[in-house]
Amino acid sequence: MGSKNKLKRFKENETFDNVFQPTREEVVGDLFPLKGKWNAEFFKNDNPLVLELGCGKGEYSVGLAERYPNKNFVGIDIKGARFWRGAKTAVETGLHNVAFIRTQIELINHIFAENEVDEIWITFPDPQIKYKRTKHRMTNSEFLQLYKKVLKKEGVVNLKTDSEFMHGYTLGLLHGEGHEVLYANHNVYVNEGSPEEVTAFQTFYEKQYLEVNKAITYIRFKIKE
Repeated sequence: MGSKNKLKRFKENETFDNVFQPTREEVVGDLFPLKGKWNAEFFKNDNPLVLELGCGKGEYSVGLAERYPNKNFVGIDIKGARFWRGAKTAVETGLHNVAFIRTQIELINHIFAENEVDEIWITFPDPQIKYKRTKHRMTNSEFLQLYKKVLKKEGVVNLKTDSEFMHGYTLGLLHGEGHEVLYANHNVYVNEGSPEEVTAFQTFYEKQYLEVNKAITYIRFKIKE
């Protein structure tokens, strides 16, 4: 994407009511005004709050929001020019139960209060296969403890990935640490029993994976107390 195009998208994001782009200083200083108040002040209802971490173009957040109007969705990514597409689609289609925030995933406990979130989706994250990149894997122990801080007691995490490595690594870690695996499937479009929200729609990249017969895997789990 050209720099002019990126700048245009950044500018357009500033005009969207469903996009938030706080500075790092605001976030770290706990000055983000919607922390603990997402439903009361932005969505203005008491519906379950669902996050998509590393939302990319926002396709999954928008797809879920369209399919589940009685839930609220927030897509999170550090690249605002990327989720511009999802935010624009939501504005154009009058979808009011989805928002986007430009920030680092490591800072979500500054964006959401304890017990504020009902569910987390992690869709097609970089598997960070090299051992020295373990600390960046979005299902490592540190990240799970971070998610636990914002999730409600019965809150769940969903991992959808095309990476057999990421699927296996996560399953092994969950079992090893005693977390509760609610459902696991190593090929959701071939094996029966996949939840509707996992197969109902595909992202741009997911469609590409499916065209080359790459298996899409899925895990749904709870982080232990």
